[in-house]
Amino acid sequence: MTDRVPTRFVRTLLRLVRSHGYDFSAVLAGAGLAFDPMDERAPGYCAEVSAMQYSRVYQQVLRLLQDETFGVAENGLATPGAFRMMCYCIISCDTLGQAIQRASEFYRTFFDERSQLYTNFSERVTRVGYRTEAPGDGEPVGVAEVYGLSMWHRFFGWLCGRPIELKRVDFRGARPQQLDKYESLFHCPLYFGQPSDLLYFDSDCLAWPVVHTEHSLEEFLRTAPYQLMIMEVDPDNNNLSTQVKAMIGHDFSEGFPSFEAISRALSISAPTLRRRLKREGTTFQQIKDEARCEAARLYLGRPELSINEVALQLGFTDPSAFHRSFKKWTGQTPGQYRSSHRRGE
Repeated sequence: MTDRVPTRFVRTLLRLVRSHGYDFSAVLAGAGLAFDPMDERAPGYCAEVSAMQYSRVYQQVLRLLQDETFGVAENGLATPGAFRMMCYCIISCDTLGQAIQRASEFYRTFFDERSQLYTNFSERVTRVGYRTEAPGDGEPVGVAEVYGLSMWHRFFGWLCGRPIELKRVDFRGARPQQLDKYESLFHCPLYFGQPSDLLYFDSDCLAWPVVHTEHSLEEFLRTAPYQLMIMEVDPDNNNLSTQVKAMIGHDFSEGFPSFEAISRALSISAPTLRRRLKREGTTFQQIKDEARCEAARLYLGRPELSINEVALQLGFTDPSAFHRSFKKWTGQTPGQYRSSHRRGE
């Protein structure tokens, strides 16, 4: 899991803003960035920003340009509202395989070839990505291509509430100089100079159930791509408590999903789920508390929300109860945490 994002990802979004004739200084201010990401020699320049800062930039660019494709514009993949509409089309699917197939059909029906999601389901290996069958130009793989495949990989894992182990990833671009950063994104062998940009994973994953609903999807889209940036993608670190936490999400304004609902979504009986969580050293209540604390930190990082609004978003009808709970979780009041968080960023 990571809460840091390379600043070059921010540059991709800012170039998109500038290409449309907009001044991005207000975007930087709204995201809490005190340096110019476009100039590596600028005072205070940082090679990384927090996942929340990146998400703030993304959300502002989204509102400015009405574009919802995770900012992958250099591939010609930017189409207004496409990703949001696609999400609502697939969220009712029962399995990951159905969701990927429907996503592919969506892009194939409504958009040109550059925006279409290629899928190939064989008995053992599934391939998903962008199939061009054209040789690369010899240039190193671009940020947009890497970021685009990484976000699809994380999104598929988010749908199922658990990371998907990749067998390999292909890129049309040439091998980059700093390979370790790319390896840490995918945790699998990487191949460059290939005909297409593709993810490879075990076809058994296609039978995994989609565990999210329209309600959790709305929360996901409201803060995207924050949840994808922080989610665990290394399958070696996967456990049942991680899946339960992913299904609980960050939006508790309408209450928590019940233990029974989560056990049904995971196709596990309630007693078995309780025993397995105990073996992992936790309980459903502990996971709920951790999720609520993490959500509180997330919402306190959004300056447009008052502390009372954060309390309501977390399901607290009494703001004082939120203050007590947050201090119990972190040792700080919400106001103290917000002030120290801003100074830290």
